[in-house]
Amino acid sequence: MTLRIDLAWLLMVAEHKTPGDPQVTDWGALVAAVSRHEAEIFGVPVYGDPASRAAALLQLLLHVPALERSNAMFASAVAYGYLVACGLKVVTSPEQVRDLSRLVKDGQAGVGRIAEELRNWYE
Repeated sequence: MTLRIDLAWLLMVAEHKTPGDPQVTDWGALVAAVSRHEAEIFGVPVYGDPASRAAALLQLLLHVPALERSNAMFASAVAYGYLVACGLKVVTSPEQVRDLSRLVKDGQAGVGRIAEELRNWYE
């Protein structure tokens, strides 16, 4: 089973997990995140497991900011929330979140590497 996200869920995460409820400045980034998350080729999901789907979301939302501020926090909250919604017990630290955000933002990691890091949050 693949848990699907939608625009409403992303907006709820932004509202509840980012301080001061920042406004959306790029709706296209949110639509792109939903589309990337749902990507399939000939009926086969591009991102086959929860960590890969969360990684794809995190990477896109860090590189294409959707909010007026707090985009790293938002992207991390989306990835974390997605893993939890998939039924995984996620345990991480602020330092792990910070380090992963830096790795992604610096362009040093693709989806596979990001997914590996996210798996460390629940394995």
